[in-house]
Amino acid sequence: MVKAKEPGIIHFENLDPGFCNEVASLPGGENIRKCFACGTCSAGCPVTTIDEEYNPRKIIRQILFGMREEVLKSPVIWFCMMCYRCYARCPQQVNFTDVMRAIRYLAIKNKAVPADILSNNDEIDRLSQLIRRDMVKHTIEGRKQVIKEIKSKIDNVMESNH
Repeated sequence: MVKAKEPGIIHFENLDPGFCNEVASLPGGENIRKCFACGTCSAGCPVTTIDEEYNPRKIIRQILFGMREEVLKSPVIWFCMMCYRCYARCPQQVNFTDVMRAIRYLAIKNKAVPADILSNNDEIDRLSQLIRRDMVKHTIEGRKQVIKEIKSKIDNVMESNH
């Protein structure tokens, strides 16, 4: 018997003990059981700084507990930027970015994805990449200008000393 959902309460009957195994069997999910919930993934994640609902440590815990439905139907699994900061900092080498790829795959496979997510995802990805490119380009161009100004000042100083 499946119990009604109550905020903050996990009912054993609603858990899927095979969910963690399924995630672990997919590429990238192999090390998920190594997580000891230190929170390094969440602390280093740029998404957590702008959205408190997104929490990699919580998502991993939900997977380990077997909370299939909560994970696969959650819109927050689409927030990950795939920057690999979590993996680079994880002391247990849990590649959370690839875990996110695995659970996104499962969400699509199990038709648990909100309809608007997939229809807008390509457009969202393209827009975010354009913004990122423009910001990086602006930063690089800005640095080139600063370097040019510094070189000009150095040249002026060198000429005035001669």
